[in-house]
Amino acid sequence: MARIAIGGWQHETNTFATIRAEYQAFVSADEWPALQQGDSLVNGVREVHLPITGAIQALEERGHQIVPLLWCSATPCSYVTEDAFERISDRMIELLEQSLPVDGIYLDLHGAMVCEHLEDGEGEILSRIRSRVGLDVPIFVSLDLHANVTSKMVENATVLDIFRTYPHIDMGETGYRVTRYLCDHIDNHAEIHRSYAQIDFLIPLNTGCTLIEPCQSIYGEMTNLLSESVSSISFACGFHLSDIYDVGPAVVAYGKDKKQVNQAVRTLVSRISASKRNFHEKIWPAEEGVAEAKRCLERLGKTIVMADTQDNPGGGGAGDTIGVLKAMIKYNLKHAAFGVINDEQVAAAAHTAGIGRVIDIDLGGKAGIEGQETLVGKATVLNLSDGQFIATGPMYKGAHMELGATTLLDISGIKVVVCSRAVQTADQAHFRHLGVEPSSFDFVAVKSSVHFRNDYQQMASRILILSSPGEVYADPSRLTYNNVRPSVELTRMR
Repeated sequence: MARIAIGGWQHETNTFATIRAEYQAFVSADEWPALQQGDSLVNGVREVHLPITGAIQALEERGHQIVPLLWCSATPCSYVTEDAFERISDRMIELLEQSLPVDGIYLDLHGAMVCEHLEDGEGEILSRIRSRVGLDVPIFVSLDLHANVTSKMVENATVLDIFRTYPHIDMGETGYRVTRYLCDHIDNHAEIHRSYAQIDFLIPLNTGCTLIEPCQSIYGEMTNLLSESVSSISFACGFHLSDIYDVGPAVVAYGKDKKQVNQAVRTLVSRISASKRNFHEKIWPAEEGVAEAKRCLERLGKTIVMADTQDNPGGGGAGDTIGVLKAMIKYNLKHAAFGVINDEQVAAAAHTAGIGRVIDIDLGGKAGIEGQETLVGKATVLNLSDGQFIATGPMYKGAHMELGATTLLDISGIKVVVCSRAVQTADQAHFRHLGVEPSSFDFVAVKSSVHFRNDYQQMASRILILSSPGEVYADPSRLTYNNVRPSVELTRMR
């Protein structure tokens, strides 16, 4: 029986956003569990769809001793503060040193963490861990599909393995897969060769979706490159909202035959590069998109889903811009729902007033983002909740959501969910816990870029991606980068 240390640390950093990730953001629960450490970790993440949960399952099946370190996450936003990074890093290292010796380490990381004082958060924590355990202890890591994979990560990890779906419905599966590989490696001690290549163009968030082309075919074909000699191959789309030298897509592979591992990477890089011009998608300005939604309903007669992509908290948005909602009101959409807007003050006012009361609102635009406006008017309080519920969709299934005081309002005939913290609307339970069935509406608008598709795509006769002011910029070519390597080409959206 081997002793395997496990831990995790998740943050996707949008360096173009305003709000920074303070230490408390990692300590508190949101759509994912609060910070877990030591003996509480295993039960604290159990039954939640996370990579580390899949890893725990794999270790329990193999009968290995689990040595829990620390797991935490924070909603995507701007830079992780130096204080937060150093406090969490120090604690993780402290717990590891108290647990030595170990036979292996599994880590559930994101791959796009940028801190105030360093560009490569994951590369740094892997380097610090490697310096403590030496070269002989295998460190196997699962990464998000949006990782910006750096040479420092590759050098300090024995294996990096990456999600294969976006929306990320294979998080647990990825943690399980990479941990099984770790267990096999501990059993047979076979040499692992690696190959790594960066790709010099940026893939926008919306077009990295594996439910649409070109990624649907690329990821579908990728596993054909696995063999007895190539044990692992991964494609990270990168996170285009991180202004760092190593931003962008990358491919990594591992196996026992160096020549075949290198060839697998070359083949996959060639396939991705051949699709470069296909990483585009129509992004509708808010008012044009709402007008198109009305036309679509006339033709299709079924729910039209609109994604408020540039204020997506899953990419670092504040979740409180009202451009899409204002467009829905202007075009007098009937039988429409919108969620979820982050406005603690309005949610509190609704709770004070009570169900059935009409309240004055000054909704949204409070995050301090330049040029944002509020929606001033009246709203009827239709329902109230404490914002605590269990997610039911494929990606977040089992997660204990904690949105703070939450309300359902009627604003100009539109059913609007307002909560007390920024959260991506990627699960129908955001509406359903307030008695709203999304599929019963003609129009549903969500603050998300892609993850909403995992739970909304089947109900939709058409999905439209809308842009209104927000900090999750959909078009890389419209951003000013200061740190990206000169060879990187910026993809322009249509």
